[in-house]
Amino acid sequence: MQTRQLGKSDLTLSEVGLGCWQLGGDFGPITADTVAEIIDTALAEGITFFDTADVYGDGASERYLGEHLGTRNPKPVIATKYGRGDGSYPDGYSLTHMRDSVKRAQDRLKTDSLDLLQLHCVPTEIVRRGEIFDWLRTIQQEGHIRYFGASVETVEEGLICAEHDDLTSLQVIFNIFRQKLLDELLPRAEDKNIGVIVRLPLASGMLSGKFTEKTRFAESDHRHFNRDGDAFNVGETFAGIPFETGVKLVRELEKKVPEGYTMAQMAMRWLLDQPAVTSIIPGASSAKQVRENARVSTLNPLPDELHEELYDFYQHQVQQHIRGVY
Repeated sequence: MQTRQLGKSDLTLSEVGLGCWQLGGDFGPITADTVAEIIDTALAEGITFFDTADVYGDGASERYLGEHLGTRNPKPVIATKYGRGDGSYPDGYSLTHMRDSVKRAQDRLKTDSLDLLQLHCVPTEIVRRGEIFDWLRTIQQEGHIRYFGASVETVEEGLICAEHDDLTSLQVIFNIFRQKLLDELLPRAEDKNIGVIVRLPLASGMLSGKFTEKTRFAESDHRHFNRDGDAFNVGETFAGIPFETGVKLVRELEKKVPEGYTMAQMAMRWLLDQPAVTSIIPGASSAKQVRENARVSTLNPLPDELHEELYDFYQHQVQQHIRGVY
């Protein structure tokens, strides 16, 4: 497993991390035994970066990570988020509320100081106003967090956040289906030495190549209840592309997969080839998926010609199908 430094911080991340949204049950039911196997396998594969949020399973994801990682030495880097929970979203933000939420996250994660706290898809007007960054600085000075960043929905939000010179990281939806970030946001992040964490690198599993038009998801899975953006930003589910359209597009992409790669590995290797990217955080519902994801770090970069083909594919066959703010 290769590692990369996160922006201007002293945090070193495995370039393939573990996204822990699914540990809260938001991708369907999951047992404690499965969670333990996923986390243990991630550690065995050299994964040292785990990304979660206070709202994943109403704190369940953080509690699992605290139970399994809280007493480890050396301890992996754990990033969590603030901003989508009850009492904050969409307009209840305050220094007191943030501090209290952070203290609860510390308890669940069994730590005195969070490695990285990220704003969690906070409304654009709140980000633009800027006061919320002053609160982050305050709780950082108080020792509750080491570094802060922002998880954003749009290029506009990312660019606003990047104006703060002490921002450590941006977490973005970025994958073969959503390449708009290549034009301005990623170059800006690279220029300002802001680490980039990529969430939904497989577009909610669509880019794994394992779905068909007949695939069905559990009612508690956001891929069932949010595929048209009924619960939150549609871009968080299948990159904002209608499910059936995404399945057809992946069939075309599968024709471009190089020998020795799976469809998922090509999609993730494409991300790691981007110089601005620090770490990708695919989720996993099994130990097998963890191992498949981790192997991407050992694969050779994709040929330049394939990168050109994939960008052309995005421009001419994909981008017109993307829904939601982007």
